[in-house]
Amino acid sequence: MKKAVPIGYEDIKEIIDKNLYYIDKTMMIRELLDSGAKVSLFTRPRRFGKTLNLSMVRRFFEKEIDSGWEQIDNSYLFDGLEISSCGERYLRHQQQYPVISLSLKSAKQPTFDMAYQSIIDEMVKEFDRHRYILDRDVLQAEDSRLFERFLRKEAEPIEYAKGLEFLSKCLAVYHGKNAIILIDEYDVPLENAYFEEFYEEMIQFIRSVFESALKSNPALEFAVITGCLRISKESIFTGLNNLKIYSVLNEQYGNAFGFTQEEVDTLLRDYDLGQKRKEVRRWYNGYLFGDSEIYNPWSILNYVDDKGKMLQAYWSNTSSNSIVRELVEEADTETRRELEMLIEGRIIEKPVHEDITYGDIHESRDNLWNFLFFTGYLKQCGQRLDGRKRYLFLAIPNEEIAAIYEDSILEWSKKKLAVTNMDALIRSIETGDCDAFGAFVSEQLLDTISFFDYGENYYHGFLAGLLKGIKGFTVLSNRESGEGRADIILRENKFCGKAVILELKVAKAFDQMEGLCREALQQIEEKDYEAELRKDGYGPILKYGVCFYKKGCMVRK
Repeated sequence: MKKAVPIGYEDIKEIIDKNLYYIDKTMMIRELLDSGAKVSLFTRPRRFGKTLNLSMVRRFFEKEIDSGWEQIDNSYLFDGLEISSCGERYLRHQQQYPVISLSLKSAKQPTFDMAYQSIIDEMVKEFDRHRYILDRDVLQAEDSRLFERFLRKEAEPIEYAKGLEFLSKCLAVYHGKNAIILIDEYDVPLENAYFEEFYEEMIQFIRSVFESALKSNPALEFAVITGCLRISKESIFTGLNNLKIYSVLNEQYGNAFGFTQEEVDTLLRDYDLGQKRKEVRRWYNGYLFGDSEIYNPWSILNYVDDKGKMLQAYWSNTSSNSIVRELVEEADTETRRELEMLIEGRIIEKPVHEDITYGDIHESRDNLWNFLFFTGYLKQCGQRLDGRKRYLFLAIPNEEIAAIYEDSILEWSKKKLAVTNMDALIRSIETGDCDAFGAFVSEQLLDTISFFDYGENYYHGFLAGLLKGIKGFTVLSNRESGEGRADIILRENKFCGKAVILELKVAKAFDQMEGLCREALQQIEEKDYEAELRKDGYGPILKYGVCFYKKGCMVRK
């Protein structure tokens, strides 16, 4: 029997206890102890194993106490894992420290009050998890009373702002050892607050919590924070000189999040999917963390759990794609050109800005590109230094992410067409104004983002979609008529109404366009595309040869 794939599991204890498949990431513990960093911030895209790794850190270091004041033995969780063979230097830290573990992902709420209360609820859960402190007479009376107010959710706002610092002090008094603080998804409340428009209120609260807990807290052993984006020190980590940041650009911890090629190969073999290696690589590989080539773990696990039946964009169902949609919807001419380059598999170059805030995203287009890079929608292909400024060569990581861009572009195109005034187009068609017809279509082409090669299928779909916005007409594509198939037919929605036949051609050079328009008109006549329309009483029947070259359109009647 093969082990079950752990979809949605975020605690190593559950995975081990249920004998689920686990890819060993415990060498991250060794790196943490070797680094000596007081506060470590890890930024990785969503669903790349940050929460699971924090649970691993917690279960290794925590001296966990149950309600009967007995220590819970979690040492068995690491039996046979890599950290267990690293020697006494590391194992002497196992189950030796009190741990505060706080997740901020529940703060994704529509109002500041709801987001604030969600964070308070999570904080109170940690106080409740450590309520055993009150059962021994170790705290001063005033601290005991404050602890109890936290449990009843009756603390003052300033006390909540200093809640993690206070809890770590209480734990240090009880255990005789400083506390480890783990904060997961620290940027979720900030991202949400930005989109819901209460960013300043939230950032002030988060800054207060972090400064008190992490800046000059004598009861802090060390802290590990995870998130998606590196928020600038000036906005949230003010004066925190003991902070070490490990982004996707750092070589350290490069393979601690996500799956390496070797890990994926083993996983595929274990589930009899080794023959799928190439297509899996094309769809889910492509990330570069430091100098480590990394796969998206969420997508790989879902693909294996589905027994390799279909390659699909699993990640898009979990991540917020709103920034991609925003980029597409607000794109200027230059940005549309760069998006087309990326979707064609080409590379763009952008200056890197690691210290950005959500409020900075729209101050420059470069900030938005950086946001897409750090959140996993672009990958690094290389970098160069120009004076003091570092530039990244960026590309779309894989087919899964390309699908997200394409879906966003299609959705934007539909919205755009829905509000486009088609009066000029239908007037040009009805009056036979070929120049106005071609100019209107060319203008729409210039204002769109193409993610196909400029082949006939692309232009056919584009023009058919454009014409569907014309009221009073039915659009028929490639319908049987006469001796062949007309590319597009427009029929007026009334008895004996007008009809329009459009035959499309694609030129390889501008000087071919005129001739191809004439060739299209000749084809309409030779194949008698109007036969069925005449039979059904339509008239007059207008016939157009339409030729495309890149983002230009020429029309002849």
